[in-house]
Amino acid sequence: MQKLIITACICGAEVTKEHNPAVPYTVEEIAREAKSAYDAGASIIHLHVREDDGTPTQSAKRFKECIDAILKVCPDVIIQPSTGGAVGMTNDERLEPITLNPEMATLDCGTCNFGGDEIFINTENMIIDFAQKMNARGIKPEVECFDKGMIDTAIRMNKKGIIPSPMHFDFVLGVNGGISAEARDLVFMVGSIPPGNTWTAAGIGRAQFPIAAQAIIMGGHVRVGFEDNVFIEKGVQAKSNGELVAKAVRLANELGRPIATPAEAREILGLPQK
Repeated sequence: MQKLIITACICGAEVTKEHNPAVPYTVEEIAREAKSAYDAGASIIHLHVREDDGTPTQSAKRFKECIDAILKVCPDVIIQPSTGGAVGMTNDERLEPITLNPEMATLDCGTCNFGGDEIFINTENMIIDFAQKMNARGIKPEVECFDKGMIDTAIRMNKKGIIPSPMHFDFVLGVNGGISAEARDLVFMVGSIPPGNTWTAAGIGRAQFPIAAQAIIMGGHVRVGFEDNVFIEKGVQAKSNGELVAKAVRLANELGRPIATPAEAREILGLPQK
């Protein structure tokens, strides 16, 4: 099996300090949480950014401030900005971070009900536009899939040359409106992608570590962090993203999967070495 790539999703766009006081908002807090995750074993930082009051933003200026602060303390980490942003943002807003030419960025491959009246919109034309703009800048998309139909969309676009090969998928399980986070669901998602592609799994809430353990066993990669879950165990808030990453590392050690460094992650994902 390949070495295990751990992605840390350190703050997201929705979780707040009311959920866990350690959720980062400021540039300094985001750098602190990225370093805690990196020191514990994460080779990718999946990045949303906030204003100091916690308001989500896709401002390229704010992303640059946060990226510069992260690279100052984690110079070789892979930084993967989100182009999902927050529900209700325009396409242009969501795409602002790619103007900074990161190594990777997320590419959401379908529309999803997020609960209540919240709809995360990703039309086919939006997906094509986002992918083509990433391709033009040499940015590797991480194909975000909340359900099986999104995998099918990515495969169809890959066949048309819109999403390049090899693809790297992130299966997000347990979101309202998406596929649930049972063991059978991850098996189904993984079995739906063509050979030669890589994948990461992210379980939401209480599913974070059961899905992580299953992904480790199945030879995939793992995403953990405050965006998806703020608890280290039932009823106990995690003190940092690093604590969540460290738990994933312990699972990997028990299950015989060595942890990939950022350089090894770049090799697995086909990214240029720094």
